[in-house]
Amino acid sequence: MIIADCHVHSDFSSDSKAPMEQMIEKGIEEGLKWICFTDHMDYDYPPVSEYSFVFDPEAYVRKINELKERYKAQIEILTGIELGLQPHLSDRMAALLKSFSFDFVIGSSHVVDNMDPYYADYWENRSVKDGIYRYYESIIENCKAFQGFDVYGHIDYIIRYVPGQLNSPVKMDYSYAEYADILDEVLKTIITSGKGIEVNSSGLKYGQTYPHPKPEILKRYKELGGELITIGSDAHRPEHLCYSFSVISDLLKSLGFKYYAVFILGKPVYERL
Repeated sequence: MIIADCHVHSDFSSDSKAPMEQMIEKGIEEGLKWICFTDHMDYDYPPVSEYSFVFDPEAYVRKINELKERYKAQIEILTGIELGLQPHLSDRMAALLKSFSFDFVIGSSHVVDNMDPYYADYWENRSVKDGIYRYYESIIENCKAFQGFDVYGHIDYIIRYVPGQLNSPVKMDYSYAEYADILDEVLKTIITSGKGIEVNSSGLKYGQTYPHPKPEILKRYKELGGELITIGSDAHRPEHLCYSFSVISDLLKSLGFKYYAVFILGKPVYERL
């Protein structure tokens, strides 16, 4: 049983309406030992939506500390953050992490060339293959510019937003081989930076047949020497907490992984799958 959900959002993320208390109560119901809030901090998010993806870090840390005390007999609450990485934000993100103490930092790519692949403007004048390839290039650029994160989040997130995918009942698949050169570079860059990757079950929630990243990428990560993984549901609502964790556990064991990590005070604690 996976006893930690290390990617959880609350109403501190502008795309969630769930109070932290609701997520915690659901975590207790699910039998979690740890729940880690990783709300969105995406500085310079393009002004194309109703969401800002920034929050008040002082209020955030204060709220989590209050809830840690309230629920200490039932569950361990960890203070995390999901940083939307862009190379020009490195100094600003470093200053944030210096000012506040986080147990766990996810680095994610949500914005590439000042565009979120969720929106159509990213795909204008780009083929599907070029759009996916450029997304992976941006991960390498982010890793080289900033090393303040612990794991890279949902590294094939972009596949959800290929044109026509969002509302289609038949989801696109793609092969590792088609992007092997750039994906190998992504994984090697993450590994040599001393970082890990996240296994994010939200791909299954969105109707795909695999989590993020897909099994071929996880297999290749292990072949290249990658061992550090965390597991998260990316839940924005209580009912999505621990989503398909039994599927994730079986998948990782089938690929030869024996442990997953939970970050406490910036250091990984390993739990057996």
